[in-house]
Amino acid sequence: MTVIRHPSNRGKGAALLTAFEFAAERGAQYLLTIDGDGQHFPEDIPAFLPRVAPGTILLGSRDKIIGEMPRSSLFGRDFSDFWICVECGAMLRDTQSGFRVYPVQPVLNLKLATRRYNFEMEIISRAVWAGMTVESVPIRVEYFAGDKRVSHFRPFMDNLRISLIHTRLVLRRLLTPIPHRRIPDLPRPPRRTPGEWFKDICKQNSSPLGLSAAAALTVLLSTLLWPWGPIVVLYVAMRCHLNKIMVLANLLICLSPALPQFCLSVGRSVLHPDASPFLRWYVGSHIVAFIVSPLLAILVYGVARQFRSLLPIAGNPT
Repeated sequence: MTVIRHPSNRGKGAALLTAFEFAAERGAQYLLTIDGDGQHFPEDIPAFLPRVAPGTILLGSRDKIIGEMPRSSLFGRDFSDFWICVECGAMLRDTQSGFRVYPVQPVLNLKLATRRYNFEMEIISRAVWAGMTVESVPIRVEYFAGDKRVSHFRPFMDNLRISLIHTRLVLRRLLTPIPHRRIPDLPRPPRRTPGEWFKDICKQNSSPLGLSAAAALTVLLSTLLWPWGPIVVLYVAMRCHLNKIMVLANLLICLSPALPQFCLSVGRSVLHPDASPFLRWYVGSHIVAFIVSPLLAILVYGVARQFRSLLPIAGNPT
């Protein structure tokens, strides 16, 4: 057994990159990683082996939970899955899992900027951008109670880093036509039939978080940027893989001529009677947008959560 140590704690991402370089120097094609907190079961490693393939990252999806999973971890998992789908369109499960198999050389070809816990989120989006495939493998996980639970995750700083890398990746997706150069020699995905394409469009980002975000963003941008808002909404929906069904449903409401009139009425009720019509609309639209969109997000999220609990969809909650 070989143990590699950094002189000081440089972060999980830096440790993983050192492991990739060590493996590449010895001619290894794949690298399996497993968290050191004892929550994963090494006995699940054989489940990965039949799925190992060039250019494919395998994620261990924590489907069988032993013990009680903290609510913060459950929300964090859904939150990460949502942003990964926004950034690269991949509808994945459990993108925060540290039980993974990576192809060594393709990963070393990625332009990765992070070196902490956020590394594991960045690598997925950049891998998909570069033409790699990411798939899920069901695994077990055990959550310990009290002092038995060991973690170096710092909730404030590490969540801040994760939020910042997601912000950076989303902006890159929005502003850059080709967010990452494709890695040569990787197999291209098979062409989808029109039926498969339509099915993917309906499923994409259809988690409660994804549906609520699509509804809220559509109302927010359509109201603030009327009448050009729908164009911006459609661009953002296409580039950021928002759920198209939810976007179109809310656009039909926002395209009504009643919307600017309502905003004008709201502005008239809070401003001086001598205020210009444009100022009334501007103030009213901001009041409507920033009140209605979060309320709609809460409503859609609650309804979607209820339907998901009643009609669980196997295979992909995203």
